[in-house]
Amino acid sequence: MEPNVFDQMANAYDTTERIELAHIISNRIQTECKESQSKTLFDYGCGTGLVGFSLVSLVGRIVFIDSSEPMLDIVREKIKKMNVSNAEVIHSNFLQNTKTKKADLILVSLVLLHIPDTKSILKFFYDILNRNGKLMVVDFDKNEKVNHPKVHNGFTNEEIRTLFTEVGFKDIEIKTFHHGKNIFMKEDASLFLATGEK
Repeated sequence: MEPNVFDQMANAYDTTERIELAHIISNRIQTECKESQSKTLFDYGCGTGLVGFSLVSLVGRIVFIDSSEPMLDIVREKIKKMNVSNAEVIHSNFLQNTKTKKADLILVSLVLLHIPDTKSILKFFYDILNRNGKLMVVDFDKNEKVNHPKVHNGFTNEEIRTLFTEVGFKDIEIKTFHHGKNIFMKEDASLFLATGEK
């Protein structure tokens, strides 16, 4: 079992740059969460909850899910500090522990690039969504300058659209919403939001 790099990063994760980027992502995601007061949102691969906490007041319930226990410890601290009453925390290696739980909204922010089998995880998300549920994926547009053995170098619109379609999603929308300096492995990059409904 390899050590989880995110376990080691947890305590120093909330840097100014990450907080700024999370703020940009949150602003974009909030528009997708209108009229969701009765809905359950899963923040998959939530890290320290930088994006998820901005959505707490927009949804009925938020479930923070991550494979790194130290990251989740920080989420638990924030829940206490902010006195959040509609949040739950689940330690899960993605495909485990959550098969029985269902969501109306799933947020996957800067997570897909770390997952080798993209199609399997999208199929899993499709399966745990309630009918008419929505998947929201934020990630990097394909970037040829990025090269790392354990990270996808982003995705093209066609790749994402094909994967979403193959898994069963409909009403698929993909839009680039932010261009930033040094935001992807020290390279300039752009972020897209892809949404699909079950």
